[in-house]
Amino acid sequence: MAKHRIYTTSVASVYPHYVAKAEKKGRTKAEVDEIIGWLTGYSRQALQARLDAGTDFETFFAEAPAMNPARSAITGTVCGVRVEAVEEPVMREIRYLDKLIDELAKGKAMEKILRAG
Repeated sequence: MAKHRIYTTSVASVYPHYVAKAEKKGRTKAEVDEIIGWLTGYSRQALQARLDAGTDFETFFAEAPAMNPARSAITGTVCGVRVEAVEEPVMREIRYLDKLIDELAKGKAMEKILRAG
């Protein structure tokens, strides 16, 4: 099976789009970083190191310190695709992240985005 092109895309090339989407709706870069940290276990410093290194999505998720087991509670659609129905593991992680950023941009409270309580 051929890998999706996005797997070899650097997280750093997409990250500014996540931040811009959030900031356009009055949210912050810190909130984007918090979401990424919740999902992957990366600290802000470790995230920045991955961005600086040009780490691709496949490696970013494969080497994440602690993928959050609660991420399976992320449901809904991104680009018309149900995230919980995505079978390919790396693409599902990418879609989870996309969905969390969408929720942030739509004004959802952080505790809801982070599936707390």
